[in-house]
Amino acid sequence: MFEFRKQALVQRRQLITRVVVAVLFVLLCFGILVNRLWVLQVERYQGLSERAEKNRITLVPITPRRGDIVDRNGVVLARSHRDYTLEMVRGQVGDVSKMLEQLEQIIHLSPLELRRFKRRLGSSNRFASVLLKSNLTDDEAATFAAHSYKFKGVSLKARWVREYPEGESAAHVIGYVGRISERDQEQLEEKGLEGNYRGTEVIGKKGIEASYEERLHGKTGWEEVEIAASGKPVRVLKRTDPIPGDNLRLSLDMGLQKLVEGIYNDPKDPKRGALVAIDPRNGQVLAYVSAPSYDPNLFVDGIDVENWRRLSDSPDHPLIDRPIYGTFPIGSTYKPFVALAALKLGVRDPNAKIPDPGYFEYGGQRFRNAGGAAYGPTNMHKAIVVSSDTYFFSLGPLIGVDALHDFAEQFGFGKKTGIDLMHEKKGILPSREWKKKAFKNPAQQKWIPGDTISVSVGQGYNSLTITQLAQATATLAANGVYTKPHLVNWIENPVLKTVEQTVSEPEYTVDVAQEHIDLVKAALAEVNAKGTARRIFAGTNYDSAGKTGTAQVFSLKGTKYKAEALNKRLHDHALYMGFAPVENPQIAVALIVENGGWGSSVAAPIARKVFDYWLAPERANIPEYIPSFDDTEQQEEVSPDLVLPEDIPANPDDNAPGHTPEILAPVEINRNGREDTQNNEAGAR
Repeated sequence: MFEFRKQALVQRRQLITRVVVAVLFVLLCFGILVNRLWVLQVERYQGLSERAEKNRITLVPITPRRGDIVDRNGVVLARSHRDYTLEMVRGQVGDVSKMLEQLEQIIHLSPLELRRFKRRLGSSNRFASVLLKSNLTDDEAATFAAHSYKFKGVSLKARWVREYPEGESAAHVIGYVGRISERDQEQLEEKGLEGNYRGTEVIGKKGIEASYEERLHGKTGWEEVEIAASGKPVRVLKRTDPIPGDNLRLSLDMGLQKLVEGIYNDPKDPKRGALVAIDPRNGQVLAYVSAPSYDPNLFVDGIDVENWRRLSDSPDHPLIDRPIYGTFPIGSTYKPFVALAALKLGVRDPNAKIPDPGYFEYGGQRFRNAGGAAYGPTNMHKAIVVSSDTYFFSLGPLIGVDALHDFAEQFGFGKKTGIDLMHEKKGILPSREWKKKAFKNPAQQKWIPGDTISVSVGQGYNSLTITQLAQATATLAANGVYTKPHLVNWIENPVLKTVEQTVSEPEYTVDVAQEHIDLVKAALAEVNAKGTARRIFAGTNYDSAGKTGTAQVFSLKGTKYKAEALNKRLHDHALYMGFAPVENPQIAVALIVENGGWGSSVAAPIARKVFDYWLAPERANIPEYIPSFDDTEQQEEVSPDLVLPEDIPANPDDNAPGHTPEILAPVEINRNGREDTQNNEAGAR
């Protein structure tokens, strides 16, 4: 009996102990839970509430409308329009092939669209948004929206699409936009602009589109969107509207531009070359032609392989921006500036006559006139009019290459003119210092007298751009006043309704006497009236001035030039520079027809048509454009309603060949050295 009671007491104590332990354990767990709740609800409330809010709310970028580009008369050269696209995230799609088959039952996909999609898909990661189809019609967009629940990972989006209504016309001026590449992204990060490009898929690659990218792009807007647990948008909590990009009004005149392009692109006689026309009074570029050209619309969504090969493999190099990137010997068009240098330095009386027997002898070598012509006693005026090589050969040693370099550079030769386009080349304006740096062989680094003689007629080591020649001509026409050439004249802000003129004042005035400028101008006027271009400019109702030129592209090495025996691409280049009217110049032009032959018969007629158009009586009453916003088109915004509330990657298409035109080799022209000066027959043609 006693043992039974004792055992019952032990069991009771054990039970009480177990109950106490269980209660303590429960209290401990409850205490831990309370402590955790305290930490989460009190101590970490601020941080956790922000994280929860972020999980509930996402930021959706609203791409701004890119600014328009128009010519001086309002002709639209680049604009953005509303477009619907289908995009796919591969990581959210199970079987891509099956998805495409189902999609084709409701939306037509062309073979080209499928090839582009597969190429982009191969170069993107699993979670990047890949363009599947663009330019959907309203009916196609509505059809997909009704069946969108069947296509997980495929979304319908709205975007701005760039369009170039004029196609190939002025393509090298306008340039184009292309998909943002990794290199573009790195540059945006370096500039601290990556945030402003969220949701933006394209960026300016070439031309004005690239050089004015930040002004054209605008400022990205944002929407704070509340999303459900499924990831679908519920409502918009807050919106910051995008700011559209600025509109650019160019100084370019599309009437003049198309006139010149039509001449170069004549189906019966297509030409390669470049022309730049500038208003010498203000530096406005009136025409800027690079022939042949290309269609910038091909690059907007990534150029296809066939078109890329057609452009990149063409021996005519249509992607090369010839006016600023192609460098050429400019032949006799350089002579007016050599004459000015001689007058400035006082090395010869302009009225002094020197014998011209058809050649200039120096150091036991003879440097001959073009075609073997002999002009007899010749002063500076006559030398310019008849284009006497002998006269200018003789000036070379008197001036000296370094003095000639320093003087000519003031007119824009051998340096970047400052035109508002990227990748402008400096060209070569030779000097002793330049030759030391250009050649590694010490024997080739020494400047010899024959080099100067060749340079003095625009040949030899001279290798300059047509933009430089046009700018020098405009500066001469403006009596030495140098105004930076520019294509964009006005920048118009459609939101603030303000305008900004890009260039309003000259940069400097070349230190040269007006009487010397007048002497050269008078000779240039007689070139068109009685000299090498007299037949071309006969019968005009205005007075013009100019200089024809023909430049060799390879060394003659003592042989006689016979065009009929040479490949067409070895023929001489035809050049012309000039301005009109003589008394009050309104337009200055420089042009080249590659392998065209004689400047007087090939290049000068083009300049005549340019002058005729620009100085036509019916254009006299056209007022200069004054900015006004009375008829400014209202900038529309792209609604993000069709954009899923997710981070939108830039979706770079780095493998698209249309984004690597910079790999193309520039137009390189062979230059003559000392051996070329022994029988220079091209300078005066």
